[in-house]
Amino acid sequence: MADSNIIVGEKIKAIREQKNISIEELSERSGLTTEVIASIEKETSLPSLAPLIKIARGLGVRLGTFLDDNDELGPVVCRENERNAAISFSNGSASANKYMDYFSLAGHKSGRHFEPFFIDIKPCEDKTFVNSAHEGEEFIYVLEGEIEINYGKDTHVLKKGDSIYYDSIVEHHVHAKDGKAAKILATVYTPF
Repeated sequence: MADSNIIVGEKIKAIREQKNISIEELSERSGLTTEVIASIEKETSLPSLAPLIKIARGLGVRLGTFLDDNDELGPVVCRENERNAAISFSNGSASANKYMDYFSLAGHKSGRHFEPFFIDIKPCEDKTFVNSAHEGEEFIYVLEGEIEINYGKDTHVLKKGDSIYYDSIVEHHVHAKDGKAAKILATVYTPF
């Protein structure tokens, strides 16, 4: 896997400008502040997944549009050694360190309705994460390590081989348990 990250902010800005949507209008459509949108576009802050989903809806595009959408109508095969572009997210903490690398497993599939990811969760001792909520559903399967999922008022601990499926409209946060690394397979569905 290469170290090159997809430049999400540049793609958001290009799509916004192509559609003649101002930052103020996107702010109204997404419910995010103009400062947050400008910061993401300038790549000065690492977003969590929830703001990207809100921006995608505000722009009238699928989340996958930021993750290298292409026009493949048939099946898409993604080999382990071909996963070469990651998008990194913060955990919403004040330090905004990147702690998750998302590798899209269907970036070339046109018209998809959910986003499958291989996610590498890095060790993180920072426990000041912020729960997020967005429309849709998520499914997570733990490949390595242990994760904690804050979901509403509950916390779920998942080990290798465990899975969880939940409505993402409920406030939630996914992170490695005890600050140790983990690897998961996740799918995110957001209604368009």
